[in-house]
Amino acid sequence: MSSNAVAARPALPPLILACLAATWLVWGSTYLAIKVALISLPPFLMMGSRFLAAGVMLLVWMRWRGQPLPSLRQWGHALVVGSLMLGGGMGFTAVAEVSVGSGLVVAFIAVCPLMIALFNRAYGVKPARGELAGIIVGLAGVLLLTQGAGFSASPAGLAAIAVACLTWAAGSVLSQRSLPLAPGAMGFASEMICGGVVLFGFAAVAGEAWPAHIEPAALGAWLYLVVFGSLIAFNAYMVLLAKASPGLASSYTFVNPVIAMLLGVALAGERITVGEWLAAGVILLGVVLLLRARRQ
Repeated sequence: MSSNAVAARPALPPLILACLAATWLVWGSTYLAIKVALISLPPFLMMGSRFLAAGVMLLVWMRWRGQPLPSLRQWGHALVVGSLMLGGGMGFTAVAEVSVGSGLVVAFIAVCPLMIALFNRAYGVKPARGELAGIIVGLAGVLLLTQGAGFSASPAGLAAIAVACLTWAAGSVLSQRSLPLAPGAMGFASEMICGGVVLFGFAAVAGEAWPAHIEPAALGAWLYLVVFGSLIAFNAYMVLLAKASPGLASSYTFVNPVIAMLLGVALAGERITVGEWLAAGVILLGVVLLLRARRQ
């Protein structure tokens, strides 16, 4: 490639780079933060309080900036989408992390874009040949991952993360096709508030209770999830959706698993076998094929 061609390629603006760092690094690290928060906090209460706190803060902030509240219909949409994506998706992700390493959990979650493509078939959106190849490769990687030591040792964890992925994908498709949220950050706020309330309901059914003592590390991880995971990273993702290409905005789907697995090994002492690394690589290859086919 000539020097003129290199010079002609525009560099990414600092805002886009900062937003990419937020979605890549922050979201990639939240799964380890969930693991740390679980030291003291039960899964549904931890996630419910996280999203309810973040949602209320974001709603108050947007109202202060003059944004109107969601309509009653939009609140209804937020209840359904929040129940699926945050109640089922993130709630059962935390349940899975009780018995499975955070790196393996997020490697499994990388299959969500493939599930979304499959759910879209119900709306008549058939995957192209390249997308179908990505779906097949990604699902093969998930099958390999479930055979590893991490998930084989915890059938309950495997069931929980499977439920999490299915409900997250279903909620994502419904929010795009049938149940649109309020515009912008107000939509995210209403979704987090509704999802938080539903998660408190799950906690009541599961018999969870607030602990008498919360370890400082668990409290710090919870605050990190509220501020960085739910507020900063979500808004960064919104900026990417508005100002970057779809492929760049969704690049977190294949960066997060690598970051989460490395952090789990380096900071939490999680053990990931060579076969599990290879399975995660196959899943990521499937996601890359899917995104590349969509861009074309």
